[in-house]
Amino acid sequence: MRAPVGTGSFTASNPSPAEPVTAATTASDDLARLMPRIAGGDRSALQQLYSATSAKLFGVCLRILGDREESEDVLQEVYLTIWRRADRFDPARAGVMTWISTIARNRAIDRLRARGPMAYAEPVEELEIADPATPADALLEAAQRSGALAACMGELDERTRDVIRTAFFEGVTYEALASRLSTPLGTVKSWIRRGLLKLRGCLER
Repeated sequence: MRAPVGTGSFTASNPSPAEPVTAATTASDDLARLMPRIAGGDRSALQQLYSATSAKLFGVCLRILGDREESEDVLQEVYLTIWRRADRFDPARAGVMTWISTIARNRAIDRLRARGPMAYAEPVEELEIADPATPADALLEAAQRSGALAACMGELDERTRDVIRTAFFEGVTYEALASRLSTPLGTVKSWIRRGLLKLRGCLER
């Protein structure tokens, strides 16, 4: 699937964002201001959102699917969904990055499940962390909808809370996160794995 007809030219073959017009383009308030414009059919607003967020959403898809080409296809589906559902965005309930990252995770998980039972034969990091019946992404999404996530995140230590928020809600890959923190990749994965187990325990109480 490619770009919505008439919504501007963006392609999943190179998901890295274009040079931002200004540094403020990626700020939460600026992203939120794009959403009503997208809901009103403003194609340039969708292009701006894509330029500011596509790299992060591609990271979300790639981390779940483990395949670049498939992740690129799913990324296009994500922006088609955003284009069609922008009027449902509620800034009182979630930030733009949280909302669109949830869409990306859902689409990637749907694609993973569509592969059939053998999809789980090769390890996917998020699905290894929690019980296969309750993938970490699905658990966080359900908790976010119920309003319980904020309280349970508050029970984690600051470091664990920050790495989980960065990895899952900002779409930063584990490798990029490890580089940012100057910490071994295995250590970062361990922090996230332990944190998700604590979150699951809290959310299932």
